[in-house]
Amino acid sequence: MTSNFSFNGLRVTAFESRRAKEIEKLILYHGGVPRVAPSMREVPLPESGDAVKFAGNLIHRKFDIVILMTGVGTRSLAEAVSKKYPLDEFTKALAKTKVVARGPKPVAALRELGLTPDIIVPEPNTWRDVLSTLDTELEVSGKNVAVQEYGIPNEEFIKELRKRGAYVTAVPVYKWDLPEDTKPLREAIKSITAMNEDISLFTSSQQIYNLFKIASEEGLEDRLKEGFKDVVIGSIGPTTTEAIARFGLTADYEPDSPKMGNLIREMARCGSELLRKKRTAHKNGVDTNSWHRVRMIWNGYKDHTSKGITYNSAFMKACRREKTDFTPVWLMRQAGRFMREYRELRAKVSFLHLCKTPELAAEVTLSAVDRLSVDAAIIFSDILLIIEPLGIELEFSKAEGPRILKPVRSGNAVDRLRQFEPETMDFVFDAVGITRRALDPEKALIGFAGAPFTVASYMIEGGGSRNYENTKQLMYRDPGAWHTLMEKLTDATGKYLNRQIASGADAVQLFDSWVGCLSPDDYREYVLPHMKKLIGSLEKGVPVINFGTGTSTLLEMMKECGSSVIGFDWRVDLASAWKSVGYDVAVQGNLDPVVLYAGHSEIRKRAGEILDKASGRPGHIFNLGHGILPRTPVDNVLALVDAVHEYPAGE
Repeated sequence: MTSNFSFNGLRVTAFESRRAKEIEKLILYHGGVPRVAPSMREVPLPESGDAVKFAGNLIHRKFDIVILMTGVGTRSLAEAVSKKYPLDEFTKALAKTKVVARGPKPVAALRELGLTPDIIVPEPNTWRDVLSTLDTELEVSGKNVAVQEYGIPNEEFIKELRKRGAYVTAVPVYKWDLPEDTKPLREAIKSITAMNEDISLFTSSQQIYNLFKIASEEGLEDRLKEGFKDVVIGSIGPTTTEAIARFGLTADYEPDSPKMGNLIREMARCGSELLRKKRTAHKNGVDTNSWHRVRMIWNGYKDHTSKGITYNSAFMKACRREKTDFTPVWLMRQAGRFMREYRELRAKVSFLHLCKTPELAAEVTLSAVDRLSVDAAIIFSDILLIIEPLGIELEFSKAEGPRILKPVRSGNAVDRLRQFEPETMDFVFDAVGITRRALDPEKALIGFAGAPFTVASYMIEGGGSRNYENTKQLMYRDPGAWHTLMEKLTDATGKYLNRQIASGADAVQLFDSWVGCLSPDDYREYVLPHMKKLIGSLEKGVPVINFGTGTSTLLEMMKECGSSVIGFDWRVDLASAWKSVGYDVAVQGNLDPVVLYAGHSEIRKRAGEILDKASGRPGHIFNLGHGILPRTPVDNVLALVDAVHEYPAGE
């Protein structure tokens, strides 16, 4: 697979004004055919009485907090004030006041004045981020707060400040207007309505307002909306995305960091794939102006022709140790806390609600594939949900993670476990079905479960553990109870995974995250028979990935279990481990997740070293040696996926 950082000749329309030349060069650099249609201009207010009044009150210490929203606005404010007051008098007054800067641009403008803000709002620098920063770092109740406005008043922001008890003064210093020459904008509108554009880029919320203002003047508002059904929409950040939604459209992509360069680079990376998806959806009757990932319809899914496409996908071929054009890659926990989309959803619903609502679980699953361009999806769920139907009370807390309220630590407790009824997990099977229908046929869908040992250990320990004393005590003191527990979990897990397969999972993974605490002898006696039985009970022909951590001494026995693929953690050398288990089994792994905190060059180097160890041998699926860590930068994950895809196949 070649580099994805190219528009590959796609027609790209941008509505940037002030940096129009720069965005045009970036589109050309990334292989696009640019159309730049400036959509707005910043017009300083000629006699800004509000700015002068603000300066007078600031000098007389009547403000406690000043919030500067833009770099242009900060400079315009200083210029307007300097016509009435000495600039050094204004800057001295500002230095004595708590100054909040919304991101790096007002910081740069303040630096020109010789000032440093007290608080800098982190990316993505939306007005909501300003509020959350104030909530954690500065009390606004009862304080006089001045807000430098830009363009149009942000009534919602001011309303929220007042709800927090602040006395707010808005300070307008410039307004947004249409560009003096609107011909390029009108031509862009006509080109979109004529279905002659592929990608559109919005770098501020005002651009969308002005675009539709001109479209309305031309009588083309409805036709413009219709045209956008076949055009990929890229948005620079959350505020712009919200504005796009107000006009009944959906932003198809938003970078994690709201910078123009990031928007261009990432749209070049995934634009072709997004365009294919959007036009396929529109052709199949999906309203792509107002849609969610779970509403996607791909050609052929009804008559199962897509099943053959999936069967011959890179991931599935690698599971069967067949030659692929590139090394397929997916990442454990690829739908998780490191992704903004996931965090935003989790702010609204609990973890269990998310897991047990099929459309939400499917949306999270699909969003990771769209965002990262990985070669397989893994259904969003949790390995411990299977224990609730067995009669075990389970809860999740942010501080402690999963907790078993009544641990299973005796033969009597094992005997009291209920028989597993697959229907109790219908929410997972429904999520699998929704996801498989909406997922690109070229991407595989992985179902999963916790392996019996790891799930049993959770049930016995009641939560996390360092030494697994309770688990091993039950194993050693009452092997009969242990094997009964493992038999019950083996039966439940087999039924659970087979129902996931019947619902649309193309492959399944068993997570045995805790099995590395066992010696080889204990694994052979207490785990191996049950794993053999479990894997043997699964639908024939469906790839099974057996993954554990700390398993360097167990790998050959893990192969005995009968899985198609063995997952390696980061503690083993891939070349040596693969040789030890034999080349008649596929392998998955095994980059240390912490490497994703490094720079892009180091990530590429480490990924290349692992790929070198695979030696181009058919049957390698690239993954981490464990799940993505919560603070991992998304840009670094993108760099890893691209490094793997760009690595020369067979070398």
